[in-house]
Amino acid sequence: MQVAFLMIHVAIAIALVVLVLLQQGKGADAGASFGGGASQTVFGSRGSGGFLSKFTALLAAGFFATSLTLAYFASQAGQAPETGIPDAKVVEQQNNVPTLDDSSSDMDNTAPVLEESGS
Repeated sequence: MQVAFLMIHVAIAIALVVLVLLQQGKGADAGASFGGGASQTVFGSRGSGGFLSKFTALLAAGFFATSLTLAYFASQAGQAPETGIPDAKVVEQQNNVPTLDDSSSDMDNTAPVLEESGS
């Protein structure tokens, strides 16, 4: 069910982007005086403004509804596991691996020394 809402959500988002890019800005009416406005009679005498803006508002409402639905599904999924870097004590307890702070008598922590030539 969640996957279906996610697919609808993505489809609405893509349609919103396309519709917003198709719409003309407020300054586009100046181009109509030079003969560019005659091709917009397909959507009526007012152009495509009324149809596209109403359809964009409808898609925006659908996008909002699917966003809320997906947020509800995410909240019902349960608590997310704790993420991040765990404390050193937790790692030591889980792995029982000696750290540099452990002083063990069977470990030789001395660095090798180069012999000097006396020539």
